[in-house]
Amino acid sequence: MRLFVTDCEGPVSKNDNAMELAAQFVPQGERFFALVSKYDDYLAYVEKRAGYKAGDTLRLILPFLKAYGATDSLIEEYSRDHILLMPGAKETLRYIMTMMPGFMISTSYEPYIKALCAVIDFPFENAYCTKLQLDHYPLPREEQNYLRTVKEEITSMEMIEWDEGAQGLNDLLPATKRVVLRLNEIFWDEISHMKIGRIMQEVDPIGGEGKAAVLQEIVRNTGNDLTDVCYVGDSITDLQALQKVKGGGGLAVSFNGNAYAIQAAQVVCVGENTGIISVLAYLFAKGGAVSVLALLPNWGEETLRLTGVGEDLLRQLSAAEAAEVTPKNQALWTEKSQRIRREVRGVQIGSLG
Repeated sequence: MRLFVTDCEGPVSKNDNAMELAAQFVPQGERFFALVSKYDDYLAYVEKRAGYKAGDTLRLILPFLKAYGATDSLIEEYSRDHILLMPGAKETLRYIMTMMPGFMISTSYEPYIKALCAVIDFPFENAYCTKLQLDHYPLPREEQNYLRTVKEEITSMEMIEWDEGAQGLNDLLPATKRVVLRLNEIFWDEISHMKIGRIMQEVDPIGGEGKAAVLQEIVRNTGNDLTDVCYVGDSITDLQALQKVKGGGGLAVSFNGNAYAIQAAQVVCVGENTGIISVLAYLFAKGGAVSVLALLPNWGEETLRLTGVGEDLLRQLSAAEAAEVTPKNQALWTEKSQRIRREVRGVQIGSLG
């Protein structure tokens, strides 16, 4: 029995729920989230800080959401009312689950995933996500005032940037180094020692190594092997899961992915709808990763027809492309994929790690 495992935001929905919540509750929230997200990328990908994983942005922003009035009920209501599905996502998941069991692993907060599963009729028990009980954490008035003041400081900071090959603070330009050092103080010396700091210690986003661990749990619980897994992801939080599947002989797929996802994937695919995921899943269910990789050099409608792909699926492949990732084509496909990513999900979301 083969398995299909997917990220949520990107392959299933257009949302970045955490960014949207920041924009909803925090003044200048998009700018605030973009900078904290870039700091998250730096800690996880460049510095590789011990105990820190990609996607921990979702715990860093929680004190600020609380400081500006977010509650569990307001987060659930907003998440439910602002779901944006990728075209064809509901049909793709329904089709795939006629061939093999499907699972979702998402860094997103539980209220959003629960609402999305209801909309697409996906079994919530097959979805893994970040547990959140914001109301459980008290926020003293003086801490609220501090958080609102330091939020203004964060939104005024220069965006964090680094050159390819950077491995830590000493490889950063002076301006970026100052920003990172100040953010280190804010999050790890100041907020972490406040009462609200408990929330950053106790909320555990499922991202990076967390997604890889959940993937291994799914494989173990179903009695399968990694060779039986097709995993679809699109961002830095999927990097380790994609690497695990690729290393284990399964099929690691980047769908409209960014540079982090593409460097870890075997297959890169782009599309304005999820039809190409349906086709790759069909090919994988039929013959496994080896047969998919063997077909990719001759990707096209005639080749797909010969493998049994029906006309209904072929009609969904307008503007869709797929290829095996190689050192020679990685830069080209990264540029192409990130362009489609921004077109489909918008520049703000599409530019996030």
